[in-house]
Amino acid sequence: MQRKRCLPGLPGLPGSTARTAALLALGLGIGLTGCSAGATAEDVTVDAKAGPAAAAAPPGRYRTLFEPCGSVPQATLKDLLPGAATLPDPERAKAYRGTAAVTYDTDRRVGCAWKAETPDASHRLVLDVERVVSYDPAVSDDTRAQEVLVRKQTAADIPLPPTAPPPTTPPTSPAPATTGPGGTTVPGTPAVTPVVHASGEAPAAGASAPAAPTGTTGPTASRPATPTAPPTPTATSTGLEPRVLDGLGDAAFLDDVLRPVGATARQRVVSVVFRTSNVIVTVTYQERTARSAEAPDSGELQEKARNLARLLAERLEE
Repeated sequence: MQRKRCLPGLPGLPGSTARTAALLALGLGIGLTGCSAGATAEDVTVDAKAGPAAAAAPPGRYRTLFEPCGSVPQATLKDLLPGAATLPDPERAKAYRGTAAVTYDTDRRVGCAWKAETPDASHRLVLDVERVVSYDPAVSDDTRAQEVLVRKQTAADIPLPPTAPPPTTPPTSPAPATTGPGGTTVPGTPAVTPVVHASGEAPAAGASAPAAPTGTTGPTASRPATPTAPPTPTATSTGLEPRVLDGLGDAAFLDDVLRPVGATARQRVVSVVFRTSNVIVTVTYQERTARSAEAPDSGELQEKARNLARLLAERLEE
């Protein structure tokens, strides 16, 4: 409840001054009452409904981003770009230096790309680093970054981990035992659930139960189990399929795509995406064959991309 405002000494004002003060109060939408000589400043404005302002969601850990082209050691680039070693010195230095991505705010997004070619194959490495900022005071930067990561994972058709285990059915407890004639104990029988027909009506009292199928020996007999064929192995059961990764940042996943290029060439693209607080890092490593129809090795490309991703995650933790 809000107390009425008061002007000390109002009743003692001259007529014209009092009328002016009253008109001013009406224009401001406040009520005026006389105040005693002992009125204090706390009596002027008091709002009993006013409470503490809602706390804003915490900001993300990172305010800036690292320089991407200098973030990969040259020894790592030599391993990822084997064709660069055969280039002349000026071209080799340019290949290891990389090409920075064009961005308009280097505190929000940066990137770099490296490429080296040989007559038999070409390799390309792309690094993208994004700092996510939430403009909703009720949503933290980390939460917004996780939403961005989930959208990327969904676009790659990689299943999301379950948020909760499926509910389990509690076991049915047997009915209590009863005492029969002569003090003998008769085990209790479980409650029988009435059969409901397709019409929704339960059978009348005293109606006989449906007859057991031919070949059974009573109500406790069961039908023979139908043999099931063992699951057929699939191409995605190699351990190298696109999947969620553990132990990399706060959340991570890996995507692996192989596609034909031209008549005989193949191209494999491995992407490792991970989030640390409000920063999302994407490492894309690509190998493209030039003359051979043999596909680039998935295990080798994935291992190199994951090693680089771990190196960058450690840099973010510094």
